[in-house]
Amino acid sequence: MRAWPRGTRTRSTSHLVIGANDVTNPAARTDAASPIYGMPILDVDKARTVMVIKRSMRPGFAGIDNPLYDLEKTCMLFGDAKAFVNNIVHELNTAT
Repeated sequence: MRAWPRGTRTRSTSHLVIGANDVTNPAARTDAASPIYGMPILDVDKARTVMVIKRSMRPGFAGIDNPLYDLEKTCMLFGDAKAFVNNIVHELNTAT
């Protein structure tokens, strides 16, 4: 896995999140009462647009809701990630 320099991911216009829950939860940064407070996370909530592919809205390992999913800039897609990604790649290839 490639190690990204700290802070470089926050400059992105959009993020595609596949199946991640706790590692993208901004409560780890903002909610001192959260059980994941202080845990390192991917700062996907700082992007302009976030697309999340999950099978359901069930919480992750920590058992808490992810406020990222409630943001207006977050698009939630429910289903098989492989099928969604294949469709996205197909659409990008045919659009050019």
